[in-house]
Amino acid sequence: MTKNILFLFLIFLADAMSADAQNQRLTPELLWQIGRIGLECTSADGKYVVYGVQRYNLAQNNSTRTLYLTETATGNTRPLTDPEKSCANAVFTPDGTRIGYLLDDKLYEVAVSGANIEAKLVSEEVMTGFKYAPNGQQLLFTRRVQHDSTVADRYPDLPKTTGRIYDALFYRHWKSWNDGQYSNIFLAGYNNGQLSGAMRNITNEAFDTPLTPSGGMEQITWSPDSRFIVYTCRKLWGTKAAQSTNSDLYAYELKSGRTLSITEDLPGFDQDPVFSPDGRSLAWTSMARAGYEADRTRLMVLDVATQQRRELTAGWDFEANHPQWAADSKSLYFLSAENFTYQIYQIGLTDGKIRRLTEGQNDYAGLMVPSANSETLFATRTTMAQPAEVLAIASRSGQARLLSEVTNNPWKDITKGRVQRHTVKTADGKDLNVWMILPPDFDPKKKYPALLYCQGGPQSALSQGFSYRWNFQLMAANGYVVIAPCRRGMPGSGQAWCDAIIGDWGGGAMQDLLDATDYAAKLPYVDASRMGAAGASFGGYAMYWLAGHHNKRFKAFIAHCGLFNLESFYGTTEEIWFPHNDFVGAYWQKDKPEMYRKYSPHLYVQNWDTPILVMHNELDFRVPFGEGMQAFQAAQLRDIPSRFLSFPDEGHWMSKPQNSVLWQREFFAWLSRWI
Repeated sequence: MTKNILFLFLIFLADAMSADAQNQRLTPELLWQIGRIGLECTSADGKYVVYGVQRYNLAQNNSTRTLYLTETATGNTRPLTDPEKSCANAVFTPDGTRIGYLLDDKLYEVAVSGANIEAKLVSEEVMTGFKYAPNGQQLLFTRRVQHDSTVADRYPDLPKTTGRIYDALFYRHWKSWNDGQYSNIFLAGYNNGQLSGAMRNITNEAFDTPLTPSGGMEQITWSPDSRFIVYTCRKLWGTKAAQSTNSDLYAYELKSGRTLSITEDLPGFDQDPVFSPDGRSLAWTSMARAGYEADRTRLMVLDVATQQRRELTAGWDFEANHPQWAADSKSLYFLSAENFTYQIYQIGLTDGKIRRLTEGQNDYAGLMVPSANSETLFATRTTMAQPAEVLAIASRSGQARLLSEVTNNPWKDITKGRVQRHTVKTADGKDLNVWMILPPDFDPKKKYPALLYCQGGPQSALSQGFSYRWNFQLMAANGYVVIAPCRRGMPGSGQAWCDAIIGDWGGGAMQDLLDATDYAAKLPYVDASRMGAAGASFGGYAMYWLAGHHNKRFKAFIAHCGLFNLESFYGTTEEIWFPHNDFVGAYWQKDKPEMYRKYSPHLYVQNWDTPILVMHNELDFRVPFGEGMQAFQAAQLRDIPSRFLSFPDEGHWMSKPQNSVLWQREFFAWLSRWI
């Protein structure tokens, strides 16, 4: 009898522990335990995919990235690389028998199958990226090359000086100072896992390929016959480089060594070139306006034989990103944000008809289409309640099948908040899409504090992405109803909605945020007396602006890397094209743009009356550190309860685990204190 009672007690205890495990509230520490997945490559026949998983060690304040090979039919998966080391840039060899990747900037290869699947070092050459020629006889790779002289070159008798000398702008970018090094493309012979012959620098100029800071090997491609390398480059130097987004595509012919510009008459960003499998067409994305980094990305196609060029997506009012050819070369697939979610689309080469392939309240990213068999596509998918996983998508039906379960531990045991879509009428009669995330175990009979989330950009999408900094599930887990408006200035409702914010930062966009706030305040489960607001970059600008205009709506503000004084921002940011476009000119113009006269938050500090947490990173060159210092100083001198949190080793984002956990702890401590 005693044994039976003990047995039943143990079963009850196990069930209780299991129930507790499945009802965990999300914490910053748990968030950083989640593996972050990225799709690397697919075999030509679609039988295999490779993805990378980055895992963080909070105690050691670092991370490693492991590559995995998955058989797409069965889901069988095995690690390709040592989980204690970080690897990237996986590519199948042209014959499909091996996979190349980079480890410590060196090229390794590992067999796809067979008895010997030990990795082999191919080259000691330093590489930052690489691609095999389709014929298997050459290999291109990128690495940084010193082109400009250094202070040590000029003054060899001063080896310990820390001085920097510049004669033009663009002397720093995002979080790095210009050190005179540029990413160039090199070409080497290749034969069955070995490099051969002399290596030559085929760009050999003081310009970056790929573009910095966010460009990757998708900006460089081989022609199917291995005769040409087409790459993206922005051949502007110094002050001119700081003023324009104009990048072009260049074609390098291996036989002659000649380089020709393909897009010299196109003024905006031209990038992501990709040849059709039959080699007859070259597609890429292009923006029409130089200086406008958020212009609509058009899908352009060049007929290689006739050299006739056309916009394939003419008349399409949305983005066309990440183009990928179908195996028969008769259509392309691309990603676009329509109605504020990123979906997969297909467009015909001859008729230009666009078909939406996927649906759902989710975002697709990292689209890959096998070059020899596009019956199945591959991509990652996220929602505001689900981190990225890899999926196989049937190209005919759009039906998706899960290929990875990287985030199950610990995500499957986390209690999630429900994500809702609301439509709010703005003051000028527009339909405003607003995402709302409810606390886990939400009870509609209760009253909850609310948090207005203000997206950055300003022209960046607020769709169904899963963020590890601005994580809505983490906010909801702390008991807040999260209000996330897709205010004007965001992709997802056509280019006119995106463009509407130019020159009007403090106008319609700010009213959209207030309209969403007032709508939420009337919901029966929102406590209108306990509302806060938070945002970064343009979202930080929104905090400083709303602090002077909110009319007692909010009890606390949190601004991260926000713009406070638009004149000082124009004078210290590095990508001058951005404020010159969005502010409609410089502050010294005879007819001073309205942005500086009317919409700079520092002009309204006399109205501040609400506690504010200012967070800013010292390596942020996009929104320089002084913007946060000015805001905190203003708050302190006006006796506004305020706190300043700075990170000397972070740029515009948060990248280090312990820094990020500190950021999140201070974030919620501030809200808890005042709300």
